[in-house]
Amino acid sequence: MQILQHLHSVNRWIVLVLLLLTIITAFQGWFGKKTYTESDRKKALFTLIFTHIQLVLGLILFFISPFVKNGGGMKDPVWRFYTVEHTTMMVLAIILITVGYSIAKRKSVDLAKFKTTAIYYVIALLIILAGIPWPFREGLGGGWY
Repeated sequence: MQILQHLHSVNRWIVLVLLLLTIITAFQGWFGKKTYTESDRKKALFTLIFTHIQLVLGLILFFISPFVKNGGGMKDPVWRFYTVEHTTMMVLAIILITVGYSIAKRKSVDLAKFKTTAIYYVIALLIILAGIPWPFREGLGGGWY
């Protein structure tokens, strides 16, 4: 379980970096009226792939975690955060990234591809940032694993 936790922890940074790069590229393309290139598509695709890897790692951790199985229930804020809030927000963000990527790749106009990617990925990023168990969040057991 330790290895999975570390992989989940390291992959979070990969996801955040890829997400930021994709969003910056999407805004530059959208407002700069640039051509949507294969490189732009690949950035969005790799972001999608790494978010799905993060989802798989998170779900495995969720189902094998003794903390989840033996937790204190809804009255325990740490248990509730990891089993309900964190999980729901992350799944929602990954759905938005997946839908955004799928819609953008079907668009025929480059500007629409950039705009769609930017909007969906920014909303997903905001949800992810809200759902991360930041070390400074009170009541979550003092930080990251």
